[in-house]
Amino acid sequence: MSSYTLKIKLLSDTTFGRGDGVAGLVDQEVEHDRYGFPYLRGRTLKGLLSEECDNLVAVIPHENQRKHWRKVADELFGKPGSTLDNQAIMHSGDACLPTDLRSAIAAQLDEESEKKRENSKYQPTLTNTDILESLTTIRRQTAIDPENGASAERSLRSARVILRELPFESKLLFARKLNEESEEDKDILALLVVGTLALRRMGSGRNRGRGHVQCTLWDIQKNSEITQKFCYIERFGKGI
Repeated sequence: MSSYTLKIKLLSDTTFGRGDGVAGLVDQEVEHDRYGFPYLRGRTLKGLLSEECDNLVAVIPHENQRKHWRKVADELFGKPGSTLDNQAIMHSGDACLPTDLRSAIAAQLDEESEKKRENSKYQPTLTNTDILESLTTIRRQTAIDPENGASAERSLRSARVILRELPFESKLLFARKLNEESEEDKDILALLVVGTLALRRMGSGRNRGRGHVQCTLWDIQKNSEITQKFCYIERFGKGI
């Protein structure tokens, strides 16, 4: 089994929305764990990667090449109605903040919770709310009435955003060992590389200025960035 790491750097404030808000606080809350750390679900990330790869494959002018890369994409991401014989070979983990940071803070939060259980009057020095608020902020926006240029009534909306410059990482696990000398596996990596580089926006409001990201693919065992290897980009480019 092979594994790679997809690293995501937020270039602008981003909302990894969870589909609801918090009454009296925000209309759109970010997805976060019980410690207050925001994250992007692996299924969502895989869908974004699949969408970018589909867009790239769709613009290949040569039909035979387009069919070839479509087949590669189906093997990589799977397709609707797939069975055990033709399911996706890649599984994407949640995109989270660096593990060492989360582990250190989670240990402190667990310690604070234990003290609180032992003594109900104990006031924790650090809570999951503190963590969430330190990594995010709240943005507000309103619609403009085109007739008078003033704010439209009852249009004020608030959304929590994850602060720019924060790094996230997701593990990409493959059902089998990829051989970088195999022509078939070279195609899989080539498509994944160009899809990773093409992924520039994610999260809610990604078409309205939020969610600008920079993504890179890494082989952690070799400590090397796969997206810097031009051979993969060139391999996909031959079909265009």
